[in-house]
Amino acid sequence: MQTEAFNELFPLFNAANPETLEWLMSIATEHDYPAGRAVLMEDAWGNAVYFVVSGWVKVRRHAGEDVLTLAILGQGDFFGEMAILDESPRSTDVIALSAVQLMSISAQRFIQTLFKDSQLHHRMLQLMVRRLRQTNIRFQMRHQPPAVKLANTLVSLGENYGQASNKGTEIFNIPFQDLADVADIGVEETAKIMEKLNDKGWIKIDPANQVVHLVHQKQLAHLAGKA
Repeated sequence: MQTEAFNELFPLFNAANPETLEWLMSIATEHDYPAGRAVLMEDAWGNAVYFVVSGWVKVRRHAGEDVLTLAILGQGDFFGEMAILDESPRSTDVIALSAVQLMSISAQRFIQTLFKDSQLHHRMLQLMVRRLRQTNIRFQMRHQPPAVKLANTLVSLGENYGQASNKGTEIFNIPFQDLADVADIGVEETAKIMEKLNDKGWIKIDPANQVVHLVHQKQLAHLAGKA
């Protein structure tokens, strides 16, 4: 991957200097995982930061025999940074939702890079604050109707990871259980709302190609209270 493409793909590196980018690319390791494969297991000690080059993953937590999906990440995002920054075991695991290509950078070298490049350090703090803000928004929406919470989840996925297509913004056809967990609603409610949105033409579910087209994103944003 060329330095410019690397910089464009990952918002984290927008502020990094060229020398930092070249160094990171020279030490990064590439990984390919099929759908359903565990990328990181819960309680494993953090030894690297991972960057999503392509595909979709879910971050989940085990609670006894129950498994809860906490977040869905797509192209351009990263994970694993919390475990290396506070030097503690991971509290979650990460599973490939689709075929996924990742790049990893060892914990020691990534931390060294943060100390050397203050702009990169600052940018990472900004993105971590944005994640915290998004978590706060989800918490504030806990009493909203299910359709509002699900629309907010779909719009956020489209804004963060969606790809433009002639049918609208395209996202992965995420299993209803994972959508339900992230939106904090029931899986049956999720199935009914998704079917209704599909019938209204606001979204177009394409199971054959494993994608969902957000056809009318403005209407979805309005339903989510973002417009």
